[in-house]
Amino acid sequence: MTDQRTADQRRTARVASRVASIARAAWRAEVAVWQGLYRWLLRRPRVPRGASSFTYHSPVRTILVVFIVLSAVEIPIVDLIVHPWPWIRILLLALGVWGVTWMVGLLLSYITRPHAVGPEGIRARLGGDVDIDLTWDAVASVEKSRDVQEKAPKVRDEPHGRTLALRMQDETNVLIVLEHPVRARWGGATHEVDAVRLWVDDLDGFMTAVRNHIP
Repeated sequence: MTDQRTADQRRTARVASRVASIARAAWRAEVAVWQGLYRWLLRRPRVPRGASSFTYHSPVRTILVVFIVLSAVEIPIVDLIVHPWPWIRILLLALGVWGVTWMVGLLLSYITRPHAVGPEGIRARLGGDVDIDLTWDAVASVEKSRDVQEKAPKVRDEPHGRTLALRMQDETNVLIVLEHPVRARWGGATHEVDAVRLWVDDLDGFMTAVRNHIP
């Protein structure tokens, strides 16, 4: 009986931990969306002083814009359908406005948190989810490297070590190999990586900016 009770407690603890992790991830995503709106309205992209910014959202831009437009069109249609029921109308109207705002904020979180190349190093980002500071003394090489992996994990082992892939539509086109493991935080936890893959819209411009700091 004691063993069964202990097993039940452990399962409950695991479920509670998982729920808490999901809740924290949802909260971080919500905060990032509203910060994206704020930074865009005030024209304050998050770029280090003296650094050049490089966007990465073009692979998903069309999809997000289509969803935003369709969701915006859906709001008055749904409102017309449920007009006789005020409480349902108010609830669905609030959800519809929140949904459109959230998707706009998601797109803007990409735009206002671009990759950056500057005197201190490279900042690799993915909206409000990932923000990694790669100083030049930690960077061994930067190269063009197109990689397409559907449903691939964010982190996987590759020949150059444990690699974090910041994919856009399953693709990356830059590989940054590190001199030594770098600690990075995402998903509410801290991880060590030996390399970073990312997508850059202006690949040639990004590589030129990198060559200005390392041969």
